[in-house]
Order: sequence, then structure tokens, then C-alpha cells
Amino acid sequence: MTAITMSDSAKYIRSIEASKRVRWEIDRDVIRGRRFDTGRKYLPDGLSLVRELPLSDADMRFVSQIQGRTYANVFGLVERFITAKLLEVGREHSLGNQHALEALVRFSDEEIKHQELFRRIETMIGETMPAGYRFEADPDAVAGAVLSHSTWAVLVLTLHIELFVQLHYRQSIEPDDGLSALFKDVFLFHWKDECQHAMLDELELKRHDALLGAEERERGVDDFIGLVQAVDGLLQGQARSDAAYFAAHCGRPVDDGEAARIAAHFLKAYRWQYILSGAGHPRFQSILKGLITEPQLARIQAAVASLA
Repeated sequence: MTAITMSDSAKYIRSIEASKRVRWEIDRDVIRGRRFDTGRKYLPDGLSLVRELPLSDADMRFVSQIQGRTYANVFGLVERFITAKLLEVGREHSLGNQHALEALVRFSDEEIKHQELFRRIETMIGETMPAGYRFEADPDAVAGAVLSHSTWAVLVLTLHIELFVQLHYRQSIEPDDGLSALFKDVFLFHWKDECQHAMLDELELKRHDALLGAEERERGVDDFIGLVQAVDGLLQGQARSDAAYFAAHCGRPVDDGEAARIAAHFLKAYRWQYILSGAGHPRFQSILKGLITEPQLARIQAAVASLA
């Protein structure tokens, strides 16, 4: 295990202080006895990309609600493997730097709380929408598949996710006054935790990367590309399911041509949300450039670009 520098130790301490400062509870701070407002959007236009479709306001609102439900479910899923991996790497600090250990224990505790929050949100959103919605992925099965890959690849994927969470909230969710207030608050409180989580992701990735040889890192790059492709496979299935749900419940006839366009749009939006917005994040690009060779970076960029 590599020694933790004084500078990095100070970052773990700052993470602990931030965790204590923003600590929140699901019922007391987030839900507060409220329900989702079906007269408003759930996911903002900047994420749903719904303005690209020639739909009525009611249809666009319904698209935002379907995608918002999937958005919450995706986070409930990814935090299953993030929690497991951070508990694993956290054990490496158990007889070492106790600030690092406490920071990662708090990280794991907060991710478990997020999983509970998103389970609650799925039930509550389900009460506002017609029956028939399906979230196609099994969280435990997906987590097991992700965790079968190298730690380097899983930590890179985790950093990618934590960074796009911040980007989505700051650029799209927070500025949109047309969202359901409860939906907006769910992701406000989620964002408060993820701000320090991204810093811890970066610290743990760099610490782990320093232990690897060139062949192990090359294998990690291959694994990360494989994980991106696997994520895209999940998104393709969910896009088809969500588009079919829209067609079945939007309250008007949808012909085959429109159904195909809507399905293609859902996939485009999901690729933007869960792959492209994170892969293009300046901080993510900067960290990768500091860890891998130019040919390795080019391979990752080519894999991502093929989905754009």
C-alpha cells in the first residue's frame, strides 16, 4: 500500500468535515411528507433532450417523468457496486491512516443511504404513473458483473459517475424552475454528498494506480472500455422499454415510425446522461491523461465517440 502524503491526508480530513456539515436524513430533509407533482417535469430538458422531439407539452412532461424515474433507478443501481468497491478499498486503510478510513466509511454509509432513498423514490413515483413501467436491470446482477472487472476500471467508472452527477445538478437540475420540487430536492441532497465523494474517488484511484505495472494498467483500460460497452447495452434495453411504455400510456395513437423515433431519442438521451456527459467532463479527462498513455486515452475516446 502506498503511503498517504500530508496533502492527501488533508483532503480526507476535509471530506470528513464536509460529510458532517451536510449530513441529511431522508424523511426529515428530503421527502418532508411531500408527493411528486405530476403537473411538472421530473427530469430537466438539458438531460431528457425532450425539446428535440416534436411533442406536445403534455407529452414532453410525460417523457421527462419516465426518464426521471429511470434516472433515479440508475443511481440506485450504480451505488450498489460503488458501495461494495469503496468498502473493499477502504479496508486497505484499516491499519493505516485513520482519516482515510473514516472518510471512506462515511462515503459507504452515505451511498447506502442513497440506495434507500432511490428505493423510496421508485415507489413514490410509481404511485403517480400508470402501471407497466419496468426497470430492466437487476442491481445485484449488474453489480456482480461490474465488480468482476479490475479495481482500476471500477474506480475509473465510479469517478466518471460521481463527476457527471455534479455536472447534471449544477447545469441542468438546479437552474430548472419547472421541475417537481420533490424531485429537485432529491438530487440537491444527493449532489451534496457526491461533491466530496468525487474527491475521494480521485484519491483512491490515484493511490491504486500507483501500485500497478504497465500490463495491469493496460488491462484496466481494456476493462473500462468493456464496462462502457456493457453500460450501453443496458441503456439500449431500458430505452426500448421506456419508449414502449410512453407509447402505451401517452393517451394517443403512436404509429410505428414515431415509436422508432422516440426509442432512438430515449437511447440518445440515456447515452448523453450516463456516458457522454461524464466522459467529456474536463476533470475526468485531466485525471485520465495523468494516468495513462496517449494511445490508451485514444482507445477510450474512440470507444466513447462510437456512441455519440
